[in-house]
Amino acid sequence: MENILDKEPVKRVQKKLEEFSKELKAIVLNSSARTAQQAAESLNTEVGSIVKSLLFKTEDGFLLCLISGDKRCSLNKLKKIKNQKNISMANADQVKEVTGFTIGGVSPVGHLQQLDIFIDDQLIRFNNIYAAAGHPNCIFKIDFDNLKKITKGSIKNITE
Repeated sequence: MENILDKEPVKRVQKKLEEFSKELKAIVLNSSARTAQQAAESLNTEVGSIVKSLLFKTEDGFLLCLISGDKRCSLNKLKKIKNQKNISMANADQVKEVTGFTIGGVSPVGHLQQLDIFIDDQLIRFNNIYAAAGHPNCIFKIDFDNLKKITKGSIKNITE
């Protein structure tokens, strides 16, 4: 069985994590973390501490939103913040092309293209948060301040 940590998307994330801090590591879970619920169960943590990385198609490109696992991203709030009428979820092919990850494994870092990133202000509730590391069975643990620093994301109220 191929080692998940040897897969290219996971290596890409691991490289970004190590460049930022030697303490950040991709962790392989025993079970899938394709959904926030599954990830929370695997890690024995609250669903809200799981970061959902959602890619949206905007009028001028793509936007990655990092959302607390117990919240839903608000399209209306995104449209207001971006001052755009047409914003929608990216499809699976767009996600793969823009981020280099498949849905379920989209990481907040290590994308193929430069992305604007919005971070859900609700994630600040947790000491530790967990995000996908390039594969549905792979995550990394980080705190809110470091997530903000490593992604250069903007903190926004983007959930309903």
